[in-house]
Amino acid sequence: MNRTVLAGREQGAKPAGGEEGRENGPVKCRRADPGAAAALLAALLTTVAFCAADVIARSYPFGPRTRSVNDLGNQYVPFHAHLWDLLHGRADGGLLVNWQSGYGSSFLPDLGTYVSSPFALLVALFPRDEIDLAVYTVTVLKTAVAGAAMAWLLMSLRRGRWWAAGVLGASYALCGWSLALASYNPMWLDGLIALPLFCLVGEWVMTGRRPLLSVLIVAFAWIANFYTAYMATLGAALVLLLRLVLAELPWRRALAVAGRAAVTVALGIGLAAPLVIVVYSGTKHAYPGRDGHFAPVGTEDLLARLLPTTYSYGSPALYVGITALVLALALPFHRKVPVRVRAGWTVLVLAVALSLQWAPTSLAWHAFAAPNGSSYRQAFVLCALLVIAAWHALAYGPPGRRALGAAAVLLVLVAAAASRSPLTQQHGHHTWPVVLLAAAGTLGGLALLGLRHGRPVLAGLAVALLIGAQFGEAAATSAVATRMRLGHMDDYAPWGDRQQKEAGAVASADAWPAYRTEPGRDQTVANDPMMVGGQGSQYYSSLTADVLSRTLTALGDGWTSRGRSLQSLDNPVTDAVFAVGARVHNPPDPHQKWLPQGGGPSTVTREDVPPLVTVRPTAAHTTPAAFGPSPYRNQELLLGARVYTLPRTTLSSAVKRDAAPGLLVDGAQTITAQCRPGSSVFLWAPHYSGTARLGGGAQKLFRSDAENAKIAAMQPLGTVGGTGLIRIDLKPNRLSRVPAQGAVGCLDTARLRTAVQHLRSTGATKVTVSDGTLHAQLPAGSRGTAVVAAPRIAGWRCSAGGDEVPAGEFHGLIAVPLGASATSLTCTFHPPGLRLGTAVGGASLLTLILIGTVSAVRRRAAARPGERTTTAH
Repeated sequence: MNRTVLAGREQGAKPAGGEEGRENGPVKCRRADPGAAAALLAALLTTVAFCAADVIARSYPFGPRTRSVNDLGNQYVPFHAHLWDLLHGRADGGLLVNWQSGYGSSFLPDLGTYVSSPFALLVALFPRDEIDLAVYTVTVLKTAVAGAAMAWLLMSLRRGRWWAAGVLGASYALCGWSLALASYNPMWLDGLIALPLFCLVGEWVMTGRRPLLSVLIVAFAWIANFYTAYMATLGAALVLLLRLVLAELPWRRALAVAGRAAVTVALGIGLAAPLVIVVYSGTKHAYPGRDGHFAPVGTEDLLARLLPTTYSYGSPALYVGITALVLALALPFHRKVPVRVRAGWTVLVLAVALSLQWAPTSLAWHAFAAPNGSSYRQAFVLCALLVIAAWHALAYGPPGRRALGAAAVLLVLVAAAASRSPLTQQHGHHTWPVVLLAAAGTLGGLALLGLRHGRPVLAGLAVALLIGAQFGEAAATSAVATRMRLGHMDDYAPWGDRQQKEAGAVASADAWPAYRTEPGRDQTVANDPMMVGGQGSQYYSSLTADVLSRTLTALGDGWTSRGRSLQSLDNPVTDAVFAVGARVHNPPDPHQKWLPQGGGPSTVTREDVPPLVTVRPTAAHTTPAAFGPSPYRNQELLLGARVYTLPRTTLSSAVKRDAAPGLLVDGAQTITAQCRPGSSVFLWAPHYSGTARLGGGAQKLFRSDAENAKIAAMQPLGTVGGTGLIRIDLKPNRLSRVPAQGAVGCLDTARLRTAVQHLRSTGATKVTVSDGTLHAQLPAGSRGTAVVAAPRIAGWRCSAGGDEVPAGEFHGLIAVPLGASATSLTCTFHPPGLRLGTAVGGASLLTLILIGTVSAVRRRAAARPGERTTTAH
């Protein structure tokens, strides 16, 4: 069955061409491809509207307001910066190991999660100090391509007015999900592109065309962002299923098409397996995030998100523009559209809408893992279906007065129900004017479009009204979302003088791998090492290793994002353990107004520290991790020497009211204790929020919250005076907890120097590091266990003169037993899942080649009889 028959069965008696099936008439000249024209218009409208919105909002790069909110500033821009460094040969590490973050983290899973999109490579074309502009450009380009892909799909589903397909393509690219969520989660935009492309693949599968290109599209989409590609695959499968039903194919033929589609998807995912399986394996070793529990939003909130300029992080962003919404509402009443088409697309839209609100189907949309954040990340699929439904309402001819009247009534009912939502009540001063203007433009434009042909002035006015309405409301919606995010989320300044000074200070001290250079505790973003250089403990990723987070927490480190965003731990003992020989000290970030403000340059302090590989005298690798409740004692376990005194402390008026550990502090409190004069004082109070000051020393800020999403890091407060009396003044900014005992530690710096000197004298004489390989030369006669100052994340294998075996563990660090004649150590990193993924990818590639070869042989064999007949004539 050819494509024309398939199209005809869905579309009724009219041929599928132009506005009235003009491709079946006499062909006098070759016209430009209307699909390409529609795609170009969609991309142009999307780009101009997106940028205009940022001009209106005075947002970067068109104004003073930063757009780096939440994870965009903390994760995505830094990962793009690290990709820039990799592409220019300036990064510490490679594709396998990122030596700059988390004291050595697996990079391939992060690559597959954040920067594996082909669009991400474009950052290499920008200067390093314009990384924010590079990410913005990639974001705009992805959004525009999504609009172009949707416009092309619409013209493939059914021929119609190319400009209308362009307008609806832009409405999809500028949907609420894109503007409210994906604009600052740029890797999700690859899913926005993938969905219309996957639907195109479905069209090709139905007609038996472009099998190789179809597989490659699936593969690239899953490589670019497997998370949203999974959702796009489900959405495209539903569209293909409906297309098969509407085509009324014999069941054998329909099963054959479904089988080809399944094979195409399987081969595409198989080609992406080397990266996808590595990412999946990385999630198994990641620190567990928050356990999400789905709670559907109210109907009024759901309907409110269909309207322009409404914003909420926790509800589905379903806005697609009033034009697309009115057309989708008109579809069930549009008599020019065959009943099966009307019913099919309407039922599919309603079914997917309901699936967003039901916990089991919501879980299925999110790959059976409750999302750590918004529960409606699949909303772009429903946006796409609304746009496709709108296209079917227009491609058969503009809806008549009855259909438009019914749609107008439904729009009024939607608005009336939405008016009860806090979302419209909060933003009503700009929501309702935009809704009224957009509705007037849409209804007026569609009414003019429905008039008889031969009136070009009215047709032009209709086009202007529809494009103007779409452009205006999309720009307003994007501008409101940009402004609202700044008011609801943390934000970070783009690259500027502060980061430039940090990078300069780091570069002046960097001597990796002789020692690490810490970018500093007063960080600008959570992934400072990737932004400004150095090799620190700071690391924020959805794939932060469980062993890293638990080890640093046991040592007194602080974190945010429930343990997945680790901070710098400013402590000389942990600096010695992790070979941090230089540490940058920055003034507080002036962009963060809640911080105590103070200027000054970035300075660097240096310390003699052990090398990256040290030798411990006992077979410590056979001892299981035995961290206790005290971070001071845990630090000593890793150091191998007793250097702290833990004095008995007294809190002035703290009380204990419940069974939870620690004393409650509310209001000014004082901690008193007695320590050896000259020792360094540290305070560990992970669940305390406020300031602490030792005597007349500097005030230190501790940050934690009641939800346990963030805990405060141990901090140095100063030096014990000649009397030995310690007096720490606490000023909490909320009800907090402080350990009843063990909060204060007094460090004997002389003992620390002795311990460090011993580790230096017995440690490696030379260490070299190259991506996933570490090699160390050891002193002759080394005995015991070699300990690498890097977290023992899954994938490390080591050899000390013998066969390579999985690395052991020394309290969370890499450990290798040394034989009697060991003089060197070599450790290599093998990302978990890479071997399996490579095997699956290779098998998929061979299968694809085999299928292609067999198909080519069959085509050639089928062509031979025809060739002989032609020769005979």
